[in-house]
Amino acid sequence: MARAIWKGAISFGLVHIPVSLVSATSSSGIDFDWLDERTMDPVGYKRVNKVTGKEVASEHIVKGVELEKGNYVVISEEEIQAALPEATQTIDIFSFIDSAAIPLLHISKPYFLAPDRRGEKVYALLRETLISTGKVALAHVVVRTKQSLAALMPMESALALIMLRWPSEVRDIAYLDLKSSVTKAKPTAKELDMAKRLVEDMAGEWEPDEYRNTFEDEIMALVEEKASAGEIQAVETVDQNEERQTADVVDLTELLKRSLGGAKTAKGSKGSKDGARKSSDSGTSTTRRKKSG
Repeated sequence: MARAIWKGAISFGLVHIPVSLVSATSSSGIDFDWLDERTMDPVGYKRVNKVTGKEVASEHIVKGVELEKGNYVVISEEEIQAALPEATQTIDIFSFIDSAAIPLLHISKPYFLAPDRRGEKVYALLRETLISTGKVALAHVVVRTKQSLAALMPMESALALIMLRWPSEVRDIAYLDLKSSVTKAKPTAKELDMAKRLVEDMAGEWEPDEYRNTFEDEIMALVEEKASAGEIQAVETVDQNEERQTADVVDLTELLKRSLGGAKTAKGSKGSKDGARKSSDSGTSTTRRKKSG
């Protein structure tokens, strides 16, 4: 059984679908740990004062935001906690759009969504609805205190949740400051024809089993060779277990009809639509910050 990193519910209208969030990717590359060659003890990172070079005790460290070069505003832990978004344990859908409308640069990290108990039927209903309409759901979700914009979409027999970058995190093409020799270039018909023929000659299919990280393969082969020769060093390590949050949610299929009725009422009343938007904004707004999730 895949390990869930978060449990909650998909929420749209009055319907809650209990789900578990499962990572759809695995880390690639070699994890090199630092070791003391004299004792084979793990080597960690020290908090060092960059001016004096001396180590600083954790109780003397505060967090600051650089307002301008050399000038910082100090933010207390209490102020940081107060600004964190509320962990609602729900994937709050607020819109359905065409999947092609999401720019590739906004895609950050994919996850699978697995249905929890009593949620299988509504899970399948949402999946089939997205497939038949050709839509994906835009949603807000808070995982480990980090609020994210996400796209919920069907993937074969499952649902996937794609974390998206906030628009403010994605640079515009104008950032490249491309010259007119690039933006206004007009290749000749002969050049285009030759380029198209080259593309056609190199055309192929997506073959994921053929794409390998050769550096990782080489290092792991070397690790196995050294291990077989008995070149293994014992290093004492400490395991750390992370607590997982769960939510007790209810499968409410019968509320679909009431949700649909509420949506129609909102469309017919501008006041109620504006009120709903304000309520949604107040419930999901947060100070955007870069923080590991």
